[in-house]
Amino acid sequence: MGEPAQTQFKTTGSEWLLPVSEYLGFPLDQVNFLACQLFALTAAFCFRLYLSPAHVSPLVRHFVAALLGISFLVFCFGWYSSHILAVVVANYLIIIKADLNNVHRYSMVISMGYLTACQVSRVFIFNYGILSTDFSGPLMIVTQKLTTLAFQLHDGMCKKTEQLTQEQKLMAINVRPSLIEYLSYNLNFLSVLVGPCSNYKEYTDFIEGRHISTRLKQQHASSNRQNGYNKTQDPSPLNAVCHKLVVCAGCMLFFLTITRSLPIKYNVDPDFVSQASFLTRLTYAFFSIQAARPKFYFAWTLADAVNNAAGYGFLGMDEHGKPSWDLISNLNIIGIETATSFKTFIDNWNIQTGIWLKTVCYDRAPKHRLALTFILSALWHGVYPGYYFTFLTAIPITIAARAIRRSIRHYFLGSRVMKLGYDILTWAATQLAICYTVMPFLLLAVNYTIVYYRSMYFHVHIISILAAVALHRKHKPREPTTTKTSSVSSSAPCSAQCQHVHSNNNDKD
Repeated sequence: MGEPAQTQFKTTGSEWLLPVSEYLGFPLDQVNFLACQLFALTAAFCFRLYLSPAHVSPLVRHFVAALLGISFLVFCFGWYSSHILAVVVANYLIIIKADLNNVHRYSMVISMGYLTACQVSRVFIFNYGILSTDFSGPLMIVTQKLTTLAFQLHDGMCKKTEQLTQEQKLMAINVRPSLIEYLSYNLNFLSVLVGPCSNYKEYTDFIEGRHISTRLKQQHASSNRQNGYNKTQDPSPLNAVCHKLVVCAGCMLFFLTITRSLPIKYNVDPDFVSQASFLTRLTYAFFSIQAARPKFYFAWTLADAVNNAAGYGFLGMDEHGKPSWDLISNLNIIGIETATSFKTFIDNWNIQTGIWLKTVCYDRAPKHRLALTFILSALWHGVYPGYYFTFLTAIPITIAARAIRRSIRHYFLGSRVMKLGYDILTWAATQLAICYTVMPFLLLAVNYTIVYYRSMYFHVHIISILAAVALHRKHKPREPTTTKTSSVSSSAPCSAQCQHVHSNNNDKD
């Protein structure tokens, strides 16, 4: 990331835009991706205006959404798109033929197994090359959707109501989807390339025209306010889309001007490591990681805007009575950049993946939930060793962060000045810890990771382990659950519900 683009390589996808790729100096895969997303944005507006539920049947909407999505896959990946189509068809056969008591297990094994096999080929065949034929991104999103649907189908058809959590009750599926519904949910053009993953029931509500009214009913049912929304016309997503496109433009400008001047691999450059001081290395690592984020901000925010343009992603009315379109947003940039704890950062980064991990793993694991969730996350991302360094490093840091917060935070709540000082200190510590943790995720290889951690003297590992051990039994008792619940319920109902679902990932022992 941040290094000069190489555009001269083979691709199994379309080469129509190769002249544009060569002219701009961007890899062809990035040009194809951007072209598809911009086309998807235009198609999304048309989908909302001309193929709305008032004009066409849900079957037509499902068919068009799936057809465009498959076309995008073929355009970007050529015959490699057959891998994605194959795993989707295989999972559909599972849900219609397999025993429903085990359908979620079969789906998880098949989906994650196929994804892992493809990731292994990416590492050992491509030899750490990120080629235009790398279809693992869409396959990762499809894996989330396939397993989410299988677990929710099992919840709806095999479990009693009292066995389900409130979130599981809301999303449980009671009827097997038809083939066109299944293809549309997994391969629709709104999210096929970069996501985000969403729940099947919410997607079908969107296709069938109930999405906005359902969210408003849920919001007003959980609110004591009497001035409810009287439906005359669905809120327009235009303002939300424009705002997110402005964010995308800013991220693209930042990437072109700043990110390329701060290459990640310079952190392990032999001359830099041997000659620069520890403070200089730490400072460069911090800013190079900060500069790497806008690439993800751009892709996820653009995907969110595409969904919103089609009328999908309505969260509810905020406290000012304005429509919020953040139901399936994948990140909260302000929350990320101002995070004062490791958990807060995780809660605001790749949000829908966090919800998926909670849905299929954290809420269902009988024990060792935190470790199993991080391991599943690493496996889902791929088999590059750097991923495992990152997620395994995150475990002691998360445990230590909890222990430190419970042990000392209450001493700083007596005055605003002390609280401000605490927030500044924890912000700096969080950002540096994130930088240290995610560096292997971007470096990928074992040798680069070891070089980097040696240059940092493994200081975060050492501090985290010592803090976790020393404060394990000395932290302040957790506040009663009722206090937390009341604080959550005091905010906007829909927003609180969605954020609370994700936040629970790392909030328990």
